[in-house]
Amino acid sequence: MFTLSEENYLKAIYHLELDANKGISTNAIAEKLATKASSVTDMVKKLSEKEVVIYKKYKGVTLTELGKTIAANVVRKHRLWEVFLVEKLNFSWDEVHDVAEQLEHIKSAKLIDQLDSFLGFPTHDPHGDPIPDKDGNLKTIEKSLLATLSKNESGICVGVDDSSSEFLQFLDKKGITLGKKITIIDKEDFDNSLSILIEDKKLNISNKIANNLYIKKA
Repeated sequence: MFTLSEENYLKAIYHLELDANKGISTNAIAEKLATKASSVTDMVKKLSEKEVVIYKKYKGVTLTELGKTIAANVVRKHRLWEVFLVEKLNFSWDEVHDVAEQLEHIKSAKLIDQLDSFLGFPTHDPHGDPIPDKDGNLKTIEKSLLATLSKNESGICVGVDDSSSEFLQFLDKKGITLGKKITIIDKEDFDNSLSILIEDKKLNISNKIANNLYIKKA
């Protein structure tokens, strides 16, 4: 059995490993979890003793196969609960993260398997992130950041990089949601801001926004 704190560490390392091809530094983990590097070092040593991470000084931290399985299971629970909250309890997509952070630590495998079945075995959460299956496998899709598209290119919005409440609320105000087609009308050389068309609505958005929206190219 693993504590809530240990599961949070494993989940953080899991997310960081998805974007890296080398060991994860303790500083990167500390930044991800908003804690001190010394606290990370202490926890990593404990997790190493439980054989869920491999820690080599100056080479970083990597998950073992057991560690990946446990972390993927926590991520699976988190994202399934987000789907449940949005689809069955009418939460908005900016409200679910903190609640799912609490629910993801429920230990009952039967409950989560039943939840998965009840929801129809969803493959993605309300933010477009893939949901690991019970074996830890992810069904990823080819996607690009909106900022990388050129003038006249278009695609379907399939996810967000920033899932903070503030950003999601901003997207709601602008009518930018998953499944919407976005076309680049113009791109400013000065600041890379974009003029876009969302279905029949024209908007101007900053480069920062465009770097937080994932698109599946048409």
